[in-house]
Amino acid sequence: MFHFRFVLSTLLFPFLFFAQTSPKQFTVKYTEEPLMIDGILDDPAWRIAESAHGFQQYFPSDSVPALQQTDIKMLYNATTLFIGIKLDTEGDNYVIPSLERDYRAGGNDNISLLFDTFNDGTNAFLFGMNPYGVRREALISNGGAGPSGFITSWDVKWQGETKLYDGYYVCEIAIPLTSFKFKQGETKWRFNSYRFDMQTNEQSTWIEIPQNQLIYSLAFMGDMVFEKPLGRSRTPMAIIPYTNGIAGKDYENNEDMSKLNFGADAKVSIGNGMNLDITVNPDFSNVEVDNFVTNLTRFEVSLPERRQFFIDNSDLFGSFGNNRDANPFFSRRIGIAENLDEETIENGIVAGIRLSGKINENWRLGLLNIQTEEDEENHIPSNNNTVFALQKKLFSRSNLSFLFVNRQTFKEYDFLEEMDRYNRVIGLDYNLASADNTWTGKFYYHKAFAHELGHRDGSGGVDLRYNSRFLNFGLRGNFVGEDFRSDLGYIRRDDIVAARPYIELNFWPKKGKLNSHGFRFEPNAIWKPTMNYQNTDYFIFTGWQAQFKTQEELSARLFNRFTYLTDPFDPTGTDGGVELPENQGYYYTSYEVEFQSDRRKVFSYSLEPGYGDFYNGTRFSFEGDMSLRIQPTVFLSLGMNYNSIQLPEPYESADLWLVSPRINITFNKSVFWSTLVQYSNQLDNLGFNSRLQWRFAPLSDLFLVYNDNYFVNTIMPRSRSINLKFTYWLNI
Repeated sequence: MFHFRFVLSTLLFPFLFFAQTSPKQFTVKYTEEPLMIDGILDDPAWRIAESAHGFQQYFPSDSVPALQQTDIKMLYNATTLFIGIKLDTEGDNYVIPSLERDYRAGGNDNISLLFDTFNDGTNAFLFGMNPYGVRREALISNGGAGPSGFITSWDVKWQGETKLYDGYYVCEIAIPLTSFKFKQGETKWRFNSYRFDMQTNEQSTWIEIPQNQLIYSLAFMGDMVFEKPLGRSRTPMAIIPYTNGIAGKDYENNEDMSKLNFGADAKVSIGNGMNLDITVNPDFSNVEVDNFVTNLTRFEVSLPERRQFFIDNSDLFGSFGNNRDANPFFSRRIGIAENLDEETIENGIVAGIRLSGKINENWRLGLLNIQTEEDEENHIPSNNNTVFALQKKLFSRSNLSFLFVNRQTFKEYDFLEEMDRYNRVIGLDYNLASADNTWTGKFYYHKAFAHELGHRDGSGGVDLRYNSRFLNFGLRGNFVGEDFRSDLGYIRRDDIVAARPYIELNFWPKKGKLNSHGFRFEPNAIWKPTMNYQNTDYFIFTGWQAQFKTQEELSARLFNRFTYLTDPFDPTGTDGGVELPENQGYYYTSYEVEFQSDRRKVFSYSLEPGYGDFYNGTRFSFEGDMSLRIQPTVFLSLGMNYNSIQLPEPYESADLWLVSPRINITFNKSVFWSTLVQYSNQLDNLGFNSRLQWRFAPLSDLFLVYNDNYFVNTIMPRSRSINLKFTYWLNI
């Protein structure tokens, strides 16, 4: 069992004081001269600009200068940061899969710029462009430690143009200073840039980053020094009204789904570092549907948040605890509920506010309050949902964070049990990140409160990781008490104590086709405290993975598992099927291999077959995808997941299919059409989602969305709708 005193004792680890060597830097000159954003860089002001140059190769080597160099110049005035970039190339055969904003960077030509405006090595703003002038922006949190801290759904207004030349291309960018958050009077931001050049098969960065670290890690950054201190950021208030008309029918329940909604969001800047978001009668209908998932586990699947209201500074609220077993706040809990048939339905939101951001260089604050509607017909009360988070920076890049979560109804309902009238969680997390990112980790403890809650009401854990070029290891463990409860969180299962250490060895051949390869050994074990700490699960992972210099990837994996079922379970999910009995253990071994082709190619694919024991039977699995790029307008893809589960009589056997073809067409940088078809016989659903989007003004859209769902076996309709949604971003 992990104790709170042990968690606090880790604050004094000596390795927290490691430091980087002196970084590169350049001066950002102040100018009053006008600049035209046209991708030409012929304005006189550019002649005085200093530059960030001397890019280093990140892939395929991380120890030589980049073959194709990049030169980044910057200027600023009282309102705007201007950026001019010259990118050398060996030709004009660029890889551009799409003209749609917020593209994925991997596998195509582009450049990204990272700005750590509070110099904390924890959070940053990212802006990117490709040779055709397509833009993207993102928020980076948790020091850039992984994909969960890379949020591309963030949007902000800025301007950028490109121009193609013989042997290079130019990006010219103007970003309003109001798009950033920073301290008034600041004279320095931390900065880095990374670039993908597909013709040379090269990835490069301004600040040298070892390949064992992520290319967007905030531990490796230089300095951009402003010639004059920055003034106050006068971010205009933004009003974002919407109207949404839906015509549709739920055939399964014979209900009319047609409705007309109006509402609005508002964004108000408070000082240079805080945002106040306000929403009234928000529309959280998905213009982009969630991906179907084949679930062969006993547990709920966690899907990512897509709603814009919850995006800014989302790490302040959602990064507490353990995302695998016990995350005390999971924003997708708000706005959904279960009806009397235990089906998930939408639970309307009346209004909400969200205050988040930097108080000063060392403190961050987050406050969220949302009121949901009552639905007495389905025994759903009106709830007030509150989350408060406070974060204090410690040492170079670490922080200590406090969390308070409260879900409460203030009205008396006959159908509501006393223990369900409120639920609260308080917690403390220490997030560790050394200056050079060699040591990272988390140490946390949370406690739940509810009426007549039992004494096993805590959750805590330790996750300490060491990351070097040749050796990586992790000491990880956590517990979730039988009575720990977070109504606004994601609790995969309770009453567990888990240990998940791992060790990894990596090799970097100097010759041959391999860029790197390595071995990983990861034993996992889970015990159940209320059963005298009986071992109910173990999972031993042994794997080898390799990356080729031509960007293909190959891996092989061996899994040794033990599962003790404490409840009956049918892994096929067959309706009314015979379940495997409870209080019985199963030992099973399986194998997988995976190959990923070169994503730079016009046609690319991945293959992942697997076979082995599965509980008391066998399982053959195949997962793969194919994509075809007809650049830059059309992108076609097909995803497939197949599982053949064969269990002995009288238990269920099944062939489970999940097939999802998709077509994306970008007519230009303002009009996009995408269609996704998803077939899942496990979910008994064949779904069609076709979306036409017109971005008629910056961050303002008109969507026309058609959704159609059918039962798989009978091809009878389940639901059908057409949705016309209009949003407009108005600065005041």
